[in-house]
Amino acid sequence: MTATQTDTTKQYIYIVQASLEPAKCKIGKTNDLERHLKEYNHMTGKSKDNSYQYLFTCEVKNMTQVENAIKEKFSHLREEKSTEIYFYNLTLFKGYVELIKAHRSFIKEIFIKQDDKTQIVKIIKKTTPSLEERGMSPKDVLQKAQKINNDEFYTRYEDVEKELAMYNKKIWKDKVVFCNCDDAVDDDEKNTSAFSLYFIQNFHKLELKKLICTHYGGVVDLFNQGTKGYIFTKDGFREIKTFPKGYDGSFDHPLSLKILKEKADIVCTNPPFSRAIDYWKVTINSGKKFLIISNISNAINTAFIHYFKDNKVWAGHNRIDYFLNPKRQLVDASGHWYTNIPIKNRPKYKHLKIVPLKDIPSEYKKFDDSKTLLVDHCYIPSDYKKPFAVSARPILNGLLEKGYEIVQEKRYTPYVNGEECFARVLVQKK
Repeated sequence: MTATQTDTTKQYIYIVQASLEPAKCKIGKTNDLERHLKEYNHMTGKSKDNSYQYLFTCEVKNMTQVENAIKEKFSHLREEKSTEIYFYNLTLFKGYVELIKAHRSFIKEIFIKQDDKTQIVKIIKKTTPSLEERGMSPKDVLQKAQKINNDEFYTRYEDVEKELAMYNKKIWKDKVVFCNCDDAVDDDEKNTSAFSLYFIQNFHKLELKKLICTHYGGVVDLFNQGTKGYIFTKDGFREIKTFPKGYDGSFDHPLSLKILKEKADIVCTNPPFSRAIDYWKVTINSGKKFLIISNISNAINTAFIHYFKDNKVWAGHNRIDYFLNPKRQLVDASGHWYTNIPIKNRPKYKHLKIVPLKDIPSEYKKFDDSKTLLVDHCYIPSDYKKPFAVSARPILNGLLEKGYEIVQEKRYTPYVNGEECFARVLVQKK
């Protein structure tokens, strides 16, 4: 049966998933399934290849009641409390559907016919100049494509201000701050990066020695600064903007690397999520202090776990719930601050529930098929000597500063009754 989605008097609950994000799904409510799916597939800043499709849809009597029941039942599976994003695998999906169908408001499942678009290949006369003719390499194309698809977002000023206020301002005194990921500077604050703006406005208050900001001259001109890379330097009251020949402003350009190595003391910026692996490697290996934004799940991502394990990076104070797209509209985010600047008595310690294993409620502890203990809801067994698996949240709340350590440099994927569960990281009491 096909839903009549134009009837706005009807109410629906849906589970939708993006093709390039198989580890998560979105669960929500709507009066118009067709329109809602189109909205997902036309989100600003989303890759054109990352198409959304419904996994499950149904008609209900009261969609708000059902949505609230899902939020309450699966609160531990929500990526962030303020979003509709949930962790996904087949076992979790079955659980979501079972809850929805068992709800008193459930009427019937709706089956949505998806349009199958056949790709038509045409042979045409070559009119586009080659990469060589355009002076570009495949790497240039990849990096620009990644920037277009994944990184068309601004960090909000209030998020920069909120995080940096958590640190003793003495750490900035007489330091050179380097903002090296499209941190444009302009007379108009709307065309200035929040990082650059914060340090310019607080330059003397923080007693900085120097501020260096770079603008990335890529195909996406987020700050209306043009396609030429440049370097902005503030040294006391002296401010100058230079356009070195052949400089694109990328963090891994030889000139950017030279500044990082020879001049910078502290790096502070929001690197493109699509190039986080490269950025973390460059920044951490530089040995400089840093305070950066990256994906909230890095703590359970194999590419980054070893940095946490070796105590080369830890969570900052705050997560990032929203960015701004080029139209200055709020876009849901999954970011968090990360740093190697010492943090003492972080407020989020209070979220950790470190108690004896017997005191952890049964719904928040279980053993997987390999007899590895899994704990949720930030419960941590204080008297358990073997490795156990946790989500990213306890790591972000400072678990590794409370006498626990990561014992495996790759993500741990548990199976319960043969069904794959969402990824975790293995930790153990020291």
